[in-house]
Amino acid sequence: MSMKHNMQERREEMEKQDGLLARWRFEEGNERFVTDEVKGLKDQLSYVFHEARFQPDRVCKRRKGIHGQALWFDGFSTFITREKEQIALPAEGFTVSAWIAPRSFGGIEDERLSAIVNQHDRACETGFILGFHKHGQLGFHVGLNIGWQELTCERTFLKKNEWSMVTAVFDSALGEMKILVNGQTAGKKQVLQGTTLKLADADLYIGKNNDPFMVENTFSLNMFSGLMDDVAIYDSALTNEDVATLYQGYLRAGRHPVLEKETIAIQRDDFTSDVHRPRFHASPPGHWMNEPHAPFYYEGKYHLFYQHNPQGPYWGNIHWGHWVSDDLIHWEDAPVALAPELGAVDPDGTWSGCAHMDENGEPVLFFTAGNHQRLPNQMVALAHPVDAADSTLAEWSKRNKPDLVQPEGYDLYDDGFRDPFVWKEGGTWFQLVASGINGKGGTALLFSSEDLKEWTFHGPLYVSDYESFPYLGIVWELPILLPLGKDTKGEEKHVFIISPVGEGADVEVFYWIGKWDIDSKRFLPDFEEPRLFDYGDFHFTGPSAMADPVKNRLILFTIAQGERPIEYEYAAGWAHNAGMPAEIFLSEDNDMGIRPVEEVKSLRGRQLVDVKGMTLAEANRKLEIVKGDMLDIELEIEAVDEPVGIYVRQAPERREETLFYYDGTREAFYVDRTCSTLDDSERTGGIQGGKVQLKEDPFSLRLLLDRSLAEAYVNEKKSLTTRIYPALPESKGLSLKGDEDVYVRSLKVWEMDGIYRSEEC
Repeated sequence: MSMKHNMQERREEMEKQDGLLARWRFEEGNERFVTDEVKGLKDQLSYVFHEARFQPDRVCKRRKGIHGQALWFDGFSTFITREKEQIALPAEGFTVSAWIAPRSFGGIEDERLSAIVNQHDRACETGFILGFHKHGQLGFHVGLNIGWQELTCERTFLKKNEWSMVTAVFDSALGEMKILVNGQTAGKKQVLQGTTLKLADADLYIGKNNDPFMVENTFSLNMFSGLMDDVAIYDSALTNEDVATLYQGYLRAGRHPVLEKETIAIQRDDFTSDVHRPRFHASPPGHWMNEPHAPFYYEGKYHLFYQHNPQGPYWGNIHWGHWVSDDLIHWEDAPVALAPELGAVDPDGTWSGCAHMDENGEPVLFFTAGNHQRLPNQMVALAHPVDAADSTLAEWSKRNKPDLVQPEGYDLYDDGFRDPFVWKEGGTWFQLVASGINGKGGTALLFSSEDLKEWTFHGPLYVSDYESFPYLGIVWELPILLPLGKDTKGEEKHVFIISPVGEGADVEVFYWIGKWDIDSKRFLPDFEEPRLFDYGDFHFTGPSAMADPVKNRLILFTIAQGERPIEYEYAAGWAHNAGMPAEIFLSEDNDMGIRPVEEVKSLRGRQLVDVKGMTLAEANRKLEIVKGDMLDIELEIEAVDEPVGIYVRQAPERREETLFYYDGTREAFYVDRTCSTLDDSERTGGIQGGKVQLKEDPFSLRLLLDRSLAEAYVNEKKSLTTRIYPALPESKGLSLKGDEDVYVRSLKVWEMDGIYRSEEC
């Protein structure tokens, strides 16, 4: 008989002899419960989509495990409950064992353990918890009759996306607590012999802490994210030999189980049926994102990164998500590029940044390294690709020390040194870093370098009049400086872009046009009061930009804010997405112009409407049969004084509708969302907009409608980004607003395709 079979038999015999209290192997199929094979009990499996709000109900799918199936935990809603009346651990000793593959560690904002298995009450110092800390250090805490005892494996770190067999043992007779990983001792603590476990008056949870840190009374931190298989509880303290035997019994040909990353990843197609999630805009596979950033083009591919929480659809635990594209439209998910790491420059967060090429023409990431042991807790650090020949640039290596820290002696705000932006002129790299000056408002600090290692500080690039413009806040996040070319007077111009934050800030994307004086290292604006690209009121934020070497244009990237109650983000399982990449340019009137990149036309499917030269009433008759929530609309109407525009997401009898319109009298463009939804809990509402002077030109509207997201572009002068969350599934109609005899020059409507292959039906 083979050694493999011998080890399996020994493991099975030992399991019988040592007394299993409970065992979950997740072989019950895709059910809403899990089965304890020892007692035959069906324990409750919690999962937000068992009773889904914005898509059809679905079960938590099992995935490939060590042998057979494993259970996937989403990190924010998935956990198992064993009612306290149905389990009681022996006071003299017990063992808990589980195969786990963490996808993320969570807990970045809190020091409590992310639970694997626990039944504890910390306040009463009773029960136990087996879990891990924010960087993957395992912990085993036990409430004994001598008090609360904690064991932490300071030098043993779990690996993400890999299987580990984790075992915790409490042995009263030996006076010992220990943790073993893959059959080897990882940590041990001596306690007084003869001390006993104090049972907790609490349910036993798998995957959720009994006492989690709560985010707005909705999200429980300290939950498990990833895969679990073969969770077992024994009624005695197993020996090291016992645990080693258990581990060996799982091996095949002596090899540790291998996990494919696709098996543990968030599955994007789980969200395809969500009635509100955009499908032709870039988004994370699931969970939470903030601003996209660090765009660059390299070896035939566009790369774009984004702030991402792989743990759930809420802010925190920030990583760098990564997309790759051939055309700026169809994006593929690459592995997480950067993550917080203990012992690295960014133990507490890997925040926004940019990208540029080094002296060898290879890409470099400049990122904000979060470290709560410093003040400010933000520094600039660099990362290089592990393999620059890899077309996806899937792996990155960080430098082991910060490249920039906040300069001293300039009375700078102590919570603002982040979001680097880098460009190169001649042989010199320049870098802007978001900051603020106490009492003077936000600014961007300027540095230069000849080698990307040693940087010279040149002071603030530009400081505005804080008293005149208090809405510019105390820190200017995500600063950008780009060349625009020559204006109509033949003068070279640059655009300086910021996003204000802090006390009194209007969090939007503002810009100035002016001169970049390389000699004085200062930006000299043509006008003092900043201007907006977008009138959507906090839907078009988080700017990043690049000079596209392929088509010699400037491209602006933003986040399209979701604007939802946190309870709805929990129910949806995702939060936010990227805006459509926009081309920005110096217009004929020496102001900024904006339009979606031309590549978006590649998503056009069936054309639903194509009319020219008719009255508004005639055009509306053409629209009566047109329905859709993924559309590209082009509308051109002769300029008139009264409001003219288009209703979208319109329900029968106009119970729900959203209006985009131009008011010629006010020379302004607006969105009216007062009737967008019958759901009073959604935050959509009101009228937003701003000045757009058309002069004698007709009103020209380009509208990209992608489920809950709408992006309007008016005569390529301004954009207006907003969100719409209709409650009625039939709210998919269109109609024009205006007098019946208003002349419609042109109206074209296309259906739009999604951009992700995994979401194709």
